[in-house]
Amino acid sequence: MSSGSAWTRLRAAVVEGDGLPDADPLPRWLAPLPQAAENLGLSLAWAVVATNLVGTAFGFWYYRFQFAAEPPVAWPLVPDSPVATFFIALSLALWKLGRSNEVVNALAFFGCWKLGLWTPFVLVAFADGFLATTALPMYAFLLGSHLMMVAEAFVIHRYSDFPVGAVAVAVAWYGLNDLVDYFIPLVGTPHHTLIPGQRIVDGAITHVSPIHEIAAAGAVVLTLTATFLTLATRVRKLESR
Repeated sequence: MSSGSAWTRLRAAVVEGDGLPDADPLPRWLAPLPQAAENLGLSLAWAVVATNLVGTAFGFWYYRFQFAAEPPVAWPLVPDSPVATFFIALSLALWKLGRSNEVVNALAFFGCWKLGLWTPFVLVAFADGFLATTALPMYAFLLGSHLMMVAEAFVIHRYSDFPVGAVAVAVAWYGLNDLVDYFIPLVGTPHHTLIPGQRIVDGAITHVSPIHEIAAAGAVVLTLTATFLTLATRVRKLESR
C-alpha cells in the first residue's frame, strides 16, 4: 500500500470513522474526548498497544527498588501503573483481533482512569518531595504520560458496553488493591507506590501520616468514580438503544 493511500485511509477513519465502531450518543461527561481524537486512537490502535507495552516494561523497571523491599507474594499488587498500561494494551489488541473481552475492557478503564489520575494527584500534592529526588524531565514525563492514560480510558466505550459482571471483576481487583495498599496489607506493610516521606528501613517500608491517608483518599475516590462512570456508560448506552 502506498503512503498516499495509507494517509487517505487514516484521514477517512479519523474524520468519518470509517471502519471503526459507531459512537453512542453519550453525554460529554462520559465521552469527553472529541470524536476525532477517539477515532485517531482507535485507528492507531497497534501503535498505542506498542507504546503501552513499552510503558509497562519501563514501569516494572521503575518499581525495581520497591520489588526488592516487598515479599514476592505481594509483587502482583505492587506495580499499579504498569499493570494498568498492560490492561489497556491487551484490551486494544483483543479488540483489533476481533476477540474483545469485556472483563479486560473494564480492567483497562479502571486502571487508566485510576492510575492515570492518582499519580498526577500525588505528584502535585507532594511536589516538593518528588522534585527533591526526581529530575524535572522525569517528573514532567510521569505527569504527562499518566494523564495520557486517562485519555486512553475514554476510547474504550467505543467497543465495550461495560456489562455489570465485568465491572464487578474490576471493582474486586481494584478494591483489593486499595485494601492491601492502605488498610490491611497482604503481608508486611501496605503495598502502595512509594511517595515522598516514605523510606525503606531495614528492608521494611515506612508509612508516614498524613501522607498515607492523603494517598489512600485519592485512590478510594478514584475506584468509586471508575465504578460510577462505567455503570453510567452502560445505562446510557442501553437507554440510547
